[in-house]
Amino acid sequence: MRFAKFIGLTAAGAIGLLPLAVPAFAAPAQTQYAPTMLVLDASGSMLAADPSGGTKMDAAKTAVRGFVQTAPAAAKVGLSVYGTGTGSTDAEKAVGCRDVSVLEPAETIDRSALTTAVDAITPSGFTPIGAALRTASSALPAEGSRSIVLVSDGLDTCAPPDPCEVARELSGQGADIVVHTIGFGVDDASRAQLTCIAETTGGTYTDAADGKALAQVLPRVSAAALREYASAGTPVEGGEGYQNAPVVVPGQYLDTIGHTKPRYYAVDVPEGATAYFSGTVSFPLGEDAVRANNSLYLRVFGAEGKDCNVFEHESAVRSTDGVALTVSSTWTGATEPKDSTERPDQCKGGGRYYFTVEWAGVADSAPATLPLELNVAVEPGVTDAGPAAQPEPVSFTVPSVPVEPVAGGGSFNVATALDGPGVYSDTLQRGEFVFYKVKLDWGQGLAYRVRFLESPGRGLDNVSAVTTTLYTPYRKEIDHEFSSYNGSPDTVPNSKEALATPEVRYRNRESSEKEVSDNALAGWYYIAVQAAPTVHDRGGVRPVPIELDLAVTGTPEPGPTYQAVPGSTGSSVENVPDTAQAADDNSMALLGTGIAVVAFVLVIGGVIVITLLRRRTRR
Repeated sequence: MRFAKFIGLTAAGAIGLLPLAVPAFAAPAQTQYAPTMLVLDASGSMLAADPSGGTKMDAAKTAVRGFVQTAPAAAKVGLSVYGTGTGSTDAEKAVGCRDVSVLEPAETIDRSALTTAVDAITPSGFTPIGAALRTASSALPAEGSRSIVLVSDGLDTCAPPDPCEVARELSGQGADIVVHTIGFGVDDASRAQLTCIAETTGGTYTDAADGKALAQVLPRVSAAALREYASAGTPVEGGEGYQNAPVVVPGQYLDTIGHTKPRYYAVDVPEGATAYFSGTVSFPLGEDAVRANNSLYLRVFGAEGKDCNVFEHESAVRSTDGVALTVSSTWTGATEPKDSTERPDQCKGGGRYYFTVEWAGVADSAPATLPLELNVAVEPGVTDAGPAAQPEPVSFTVPSVPVEPVAGGGSFNVATALDGPGVYSDTLQRGEFVFYKVKLDWGQGLAYRVRFLESPGRGLDNVSAVTTTLYTPYRKEIDHEFSSYNGSPDTVPNSKEALATPEVRYRNRESSEKEVSDNALAGWYYIAVQAAPTVHDRGGVRPVPIELDLAVTGTPEPGPTYQAVPGSTGSSVENVPDTAQAADDNSMALLGTGIAVVAFVLVIGGVIVITLLRRRTRR
């Protein structure tokens, strides 16, 4: 049992530790995204020259086209525009200040239609930003997570309605609708107005000095607007017992789980191989409940349903904070000869094993059923385990590089890849959990810290827990750290220099130390970061800027030699599974975490600390 200060999470994942003969991932279900409206300024000022060439309108069209071509196929993206229907004379102002058009609805993205609509825009009129925000909001669904991305090159010229007042109207709908603004070559007054709109709704403001900057900024800001957790995987229906358990090959699956009813799945594990199995359930964000605790159990059974005496237990207290809970098992029974005495014969050697996931502890406010995301992986045995274990974590050095903006993903499935050592910036919403991934080769390790920067607001109403968690390629938690954040700068971890892994070696798994044995596979390691909802105003929209300092050290080395599987030579390169495969190769980054949560914070007196109890049990 371990205690930590923490608040809610969100996660889902993708693993695929697979022999060469098996695809890394089965075809996933479609990922969902927050419906988003792009609002584009087409006022007369957009005819001005852009420093990078052409007009501002030309540059904006290029940026939108770039975003449209790279947006996820399942994203719901609409487009509205203002300033195209009139000129900018005083006589035309009354009509021009109502001149807002929805060119494309916020439905599953139609790249061709959006591109055609953008190409046809001719700027000429006024800048009714307030009216444009109201129109964009009305074009979005009436509830659920929604976003607006506004690109403007100047001040509203039509108030009333005042854009900041409209933003306050939208913020009255809670954190479900957020406006991100981009100032395209703007002056100080315009920047202040666009910043007000963004901050009032919990969104972000970003400067784009010219067309080249806009082409880089727009996809990143839109990616953050779109991110929303959704489970993904090939549909499967778990059995009520081992006798009717579906046989699943390595890949990612999606099932539905109800209260206190175990779901059985069968996995064929070859002699000498290691199996990895995990289940993730994302609990919806909601209001406080008297008892908001949820628990997942995972067990392993062998031939004829023999209990293999493995029990994994993950619990989330305060799951109404939007917790995604993962329970996982690393099954090594197939590596043991049948004449050993550690386990019964039915639980040793190669053969068919059964894994169960049960939603055992159920919160008062929990829905009757929820999606259950499953990950299955099988790693072959080795003929040469490679270099000796590396027990010491790698050292941390703050990278001396410019800050690189990124948009973290809302789940393991669409975690944003960080391209090696660096300083990466992002902005989280309270209650949002985002994911990043870092590729580690054999012989490499990582160390990182997260700096939560200053944000508006102070006092008890602005206090929430912040946390970061580090995971292996198969979603097993390596470490997590937390703190209490009230808008003043803070660093996690604050009790040590950084979260760090040892250099990744196959033989690390031989260590008796969990901190070493978990780091035994090359592949994508996941970093999750969360700013939890505030205590008194759970619907409050208070963005939290962060910077993630990442060090990746060590020289890549050959690693182990795996036993040959059909179609391979037995080399390390061919047999090491590609854990990097995401659920949707065309997806943008999107949130969640497979941790067991802990206990909640609220100590009134000056600092609120909500303590979540995290519990893991093995038998």
